[in-house]
Amino acid sequence: MAGAKLGDAIRIVRDDSTGRILTFDSATFVPDHYGSESAANDVIVAASYAGVLCARMIARSGPRGAIGLDCAIGKDGAGIAGLWFYEALGIPAAAADVMTAEMGNGRDLYEEGIVSRVNELAEGLGLRPGMRVAEAAVLLLESEGMKAADRFGDRERREAVYTNGAGRSIVCTDSIAFARAEDRGRNVLCTAGHTGRSVVGYIVGSAPWGFICSDGGTGKNDSGITALDPAAQAGIAGAAVDALTARMGDGHSTYFDGIVSAANRLAIAKGVTVGMRATDAARLLVDN
Repeated sequence: MAGAKLGDAIRIVRDDSTGRILTFDSATFVPDHYGSESAANDVIVAASYAGVLCARMIARSGPRGAIGLDCAIGKDGAGIAGLWFYEALGIPAAAADVMTAEMGNGRDLYEEGIVSRVNELAEGLGLRPGMRVAEAAVLLLESEGMKAADRFGDRERREAVYTNGAGRSIVCTDSIAFARAEDRGRNVLCTAGHTGRSVVGYIVGSAPWGFICSDGGTGKNDSGITALDPAAQAGIAGAAVDALTARMGDGHSTYFDGIVSAANRLAIAKGVTVGMRATDAARLLVDN
């Protein structure tokens, strides 16, 4: 069944043995539509903001996946805060750029929307910013779902984004606690926790070639960057990026979005400067 109407504000755009994709003009219509029934085989595309309130309304039915609107992200990221609410509940979810789809028009969101943000679970299923919502919804529907361990475990996302001729790599991973033996004296780790005193043991113990973490907003007594000097004393070049420029908990964002806010003397000696993009700083660290 395709394009079935359940009222002007709700439509089924796909219904087969895999499951269903439904569009809603508002997240507020979802609880009444499902009642006590489960949406475990459904992907819900709702033309409301992807915030926590709307996520609560949708998540209570337990959908296979959900897509909303980013509503220009908004103050304190409220327009997309529901993505992480969903993530905590094990639901892959995405938000579309509000300039590509009409608010309050689920069909337009499905047919015209372009994804701007995804949560980690959706990213793991292949959803990416720039993807059409219709394509993203199909990926969510056709995924085999996730095991409980994948939904709620602290998965160690890891990607080598660059390897030089000397065999040293820039590796994005979400926490310095995820450093591996293979990083010792070889790789530059772009991670996404703060650079405070509690991570000194991780940095010195794993002894990577170099590292870039977050400054955590710097904090009281510059506590968000106090690990930089002990790292230098251990012979490890390191820097921190401004937490306002890169998402904490996302090593890829540290690397691709981050702007350096602090660096230790060994990193500075390699050419790293405050205000530099983390992509450039990481290359200086790994190549020198």
